[in-house]
This record gives sequence, structure tokens and C-alpha cells, in this order.
Amino acid sequence: MKIFPLTLIPHDPRIGFMRMRWVAMAAAALLCVASVAGIAIHGFNYALDFTGGTVVEVRFEHSASVDDVRERVAHAGYEGAQVQNFGSGSDLLVRLQPRDGQTTTDANNRTAQEVMAAVDTPENRATLLRTEFVGPQVGKELAMNGLYAAIFVVVGFLIYIGFRFEFKFAVSATLTTMFDVLVVAGYFAWSGREFDLTVLAGLLSVMGFSINDTIVVFDRVRENFRSLRADPDEVFDRSINQTLSRTIITSVVFFLSVLALYLYGGGSLEGLALSQMIGAVIGTLSSIFIACPLLTLGFLKVTKQDLLPKAKDEAALARRP
Repeated sequence: MKIFPLTLIPHDPRIGFMRMRWVAMAAAALLCVASVAGIAIHGFNYALDFTGGTVVEVRFEHSASVDDVRERVAHAGYEGAQVQNFGSGSDLLVRLQPRDGQTTTDANNRTAQEVMAAVDTPENRATLLRTEFVGPQVGKELAMNGLYAAIFVVVGFLIYIGFRFEFKFAVSATLTTMFDVLVVAGYFAWSGREFDLTVLAGLLSVMGFSINDTIVVFDRVRENFRSLRADPDEVFDRSINQTLSRTIITSVVFFLSVLALYLYGGGSLEGLALSQMIGAVIGTLSSIFIACPLLTLGFLKVTKQDLLPKAKDEAALARRP
């Protein structure tokens, strides 16, 4: 991989990744334990998407900065309020938890008046459009839908990779992907950052990014198993090295794109961008250090016989001119 005259990765690297597999697997196991512990001990700091809260719609005379309004609401005592545009650039939607936790009409109206007092300025007058309370039942439905989506994705991975490669590859790729998601989720549990719908979307996108990297490596593993006279460890090493440049280039480009989103996308997209950045790093490392080593353990151990062309494939090849 070259950037102008600078060579970041040699043309034909020969790094012994399989010699480091036990260290990598031990580090992965520690990360898994830490992530599970964080989720079990601290849980997630669920945002209003899941817990419910007061919704206040405000219309300004002129376009208003989302970050500016969010800071004003925070100074009024409503930390963690979600502010986003809707409709025209002068309409904003503010979602927040009432201070006293009450859901009565009086409590909602009081919260709305405090928000209006915080965001209304002489330079840009604000008008209250509506206010209402959204119950946590909606949040539970969203959480269940997210869980169903994750299960659907995992089952889809197993079926697709099982048909395209071999069932052992499908299990290894799925375990690697779930590891990536678990680590990202563990970070949000330990850090206490808000877990909202954008973070959930980020976790699902991490699954897609991770499986894409892993499939590229597995495709080269299958080719090398059929063409090389070498033991499995040598095949895995060569396959990882041959796809290393592509893996790193893809990950760096993806990371830089999401970094721009994190820096300039505003607070409403911060959780999405952060989860994707962490997922890009973890997903890249797992496709290099975990996916293939899993194929050397226990019932997942792959042999040359597992990947030999089937009889019907050989017959089809023989018929080709």
C-alpha cells in the first residue's frame, strides 16, 4: 500500500499472524469478559428513544443552531436533552426527561415552559408548537425491534456463509462479528454514554462491516487451501497477508469517513459515528487476529478435505472448454 512514494505495507508481507493467535485469543477473551461485566454491572444509559420523555416542538423566527439550543437547554438543568431539526431549518424538536420524573399534564407543561425560557432570545424569538409525553412502551418496542434485527442479521450470516463457504466458516465469522458488537456495546456500558437509536444503528452497521472484512479473508483462505500444498497454519498466514493491504485500506477510508461525521455531524449523530469508529478498529483487528485462528480450534478446525471441490464442481470444471 503506497501513499505517494511512502510504502506503508510491503508488497508481499510475511507476518506470522498464526504464531500470535494464542495471545490474540487471550486478549479477545479478556475483552469479552470486560464487556459482559460492564453490561451486567452498569447496564446501558438508555436515551429517551428507549425510556420515554417529554417532546417539545419549537419554531424560531430565524434558523437556529442545534448545538446552541442544546447548550441552552443543558444550562437550564436538562443534561442529555436531544435536539434535532425537523421540517424547515427554523423548527426544532427537543426531547428530554422531566426533572421530577412525573408524566402529568402539569409537569409536561412546566417542562415545556422551562425549555422555552431557555431557548427564547431577543435576537431569535421562539414559539411553542406542541408538547407531549412519549411513554417507555414505545422504547420497549424499539428495543425489541433492534433485537429482532440483530437476530435476523446473524441468521442471515450463518445461512449465506454456510452456503458460500462451509458451516465452520459460518460459525467462525458469526462469532467474530458478535465479538465486535459485544466490545462496542461494552464500551458504551463502561463509559456511560447515552445508548439511543443511532447507537443501535451503529451496532448493526458494525456487523455488516465486520462480516465484509472476514468474508474477504475467508475467500482467499478457500482459494489457497485448494491451490497450495501447505499446512493450515501456513495457508491462514498467507491468506491474511495477501488481503492485509486491502483490509487496512478499506478500514482507514471507512474510519476517516465516520470521523468526519463525528466531528461535523452534530451531537445527534455522535453516538452513531463513535460506535462505527470503534467497530472499524475492532472489526479490522478481529478479521486479522481472530477469524482465522478460530478455524484451528476444536470442532471448528478446518482441514484441506473440508474445502476440496465437490464432485459436481469437478464435473462442471471438466466440461469447460
